Amino acid sequence: MAMVEKNSSAIGYVARNLLLSLFVVTTILFALSCYFVLRSTAHNRFLSSTFPSKSFVDVRPEKANCRCVKDEKSSVIAGPLKVYMYNMDPEFHFGLLDWKKKEGSDSSVWPDIQKYIPPYPGGLNLQHSIEYWLTLDLLASEYENAPRSVAAKRVYNSSEADVIFVPFFSSLSYNRFSKVNPHQKTSRNKDLQGKLVTFLTAQEEWKRSGGRDHVVLAHHPNSMLDARNKLFPAMFILSDFGRYPPTVANVEKDVIAPYKHVIKAYENDTSGFDSRPILLYFQGAIYRKDGGFVRQELFYLLQDEKDVHFSFGSVRNGGINKASQGMHNSKFCLNIAGDTPSSNRLFDAIASHCVPVIISDDIELPFEDVIDYSEFSVFVRTSDALKENFLVNLIRGITKEEWTRMWNRLKEVEKYYEFHFPSKVDDAVQMIWQAIARKVPGVKMRIHKSRRYSGSVSETGKESRWSSLIPRSFW
Repeated sequence: MAMVEKNSSAIGYVARNLLLSLFVVTTILFALSCYFVLRSTAHNRFLSSTFPSKSFVDVRPEKANCRCVKDEKSSVIAGPLKVYMYNMDPEFHFGLLDWKKKEGSDSSVWPDIQKYIPPYPGGLNLQHSIEYWLTLDLLASEYENAPRSVAAKRVYNSSEADVIFVPFFSSLSYNRFSKVNPHQKTSRNKDLQGKLVTFLTAQEEWKRSGGRDHVVLAHHPNSMLDARNKLFPAMFILSDFGRYPPTVANVEKDVIAPYKHVIKAYENDTSGFDSRPILLYFQGAIYRKDGGFVRQELFYLLQDEKDVHFSFGSVRNGGINKASQGMHNSKFCLNIAGDTPSSNRLFDAIASHCVPVIISDDIELPFEDVIDYSEFSVFVRTSDALKENFLVNLIRGITKEEWTRMWNRLKEVEKYYEFHFPSKVDDAVQMIWQAIARKVPGVKMRIHKSRRYSGSVSETGKESRWSSLIPRSFW
């Protein structure tokens, strides 16, 4: 019996020692793991302090006037976008406005805008006039001691430039010269596009980058129809992507710019929720092709609502003045997809401080990487808008306080969509330049990638078999 008790005591002693040893080993392993975790996080903190986040671009509109971009050496470059502009023949730009340069081989291809600015045609032509405002802004940036800040500065050495600007007034060319006259085989617009492609592809700047750092203006959806597929490596400035395949134009590569509104801006707006009697406003073309069928369907759904104005309208017979008055007296303004996802109606609404109701599933909006449109707009899916009573009930359900908040925000953001010459801080002209500047790092990356195999040679001195298999357009 005593022997059994002695053996049991020995076994218990051994078991306690084993448990103690296991506990000690576990504690040591836990301590070591904590040590390595802490060491790892300390290393990350060191990296963060070495490359502080504040060295990257602050893309808020109120901060974007100072473009601060890290280069490949991690130094910070501050200042306006550096733009090289081709000295193209006036037939591509101000010549389309009937301006002619003075006789003589030494005369400039540009008008002296300090003395005379060729006027741009009015009416609906104005909505796609960004090419005019950007070109004027570049020309004005050359003047010394200009009493204003600039978002872009013209440079004369293309190797110093961030982007290469192509001054072709493509929207104006389409609007004025797309028809074929009886004595012509092709339109002047088509001829100019052919000349443009020939000119650009022959330039050393285009060959150097494959056109990737070129800025091409094609704001009218039908502009550059013949040239766009040949110039697609370039950065396009567009109103939307409705008539472009994604291989030619896309949100990663290109910039969406605002239309210039055609209705009168609502200056000194002291109106309010109760002083705007119309709940929901739309005036324009109702029967459209492509994705614009929704306009017709909404007309049938809303035509009997007493406080909804939904009617056909055009610029004729004082149409612009009527639209201005109607929008200024409306709480909400419909922006519905037409032949393309976008329309000028959105920017007319913003200028009227009329809360936009956007029904366009495929719309891309200007500067949406820095502006939150949900703060001053109402978005409705097309499938929901076409449900009976859905849209009108949604709009009626928005309270006076909610509407007033959006109305106040509209008055804050409207400056981003106004075009001026000379340009003003954070107006539409400078916002477009800033949007281009934010694309520059991506442009440089694509250019660098395109050069990966450009110098590859085999032992025989011939191009590497791998580089020959990779199409240049892939990059």
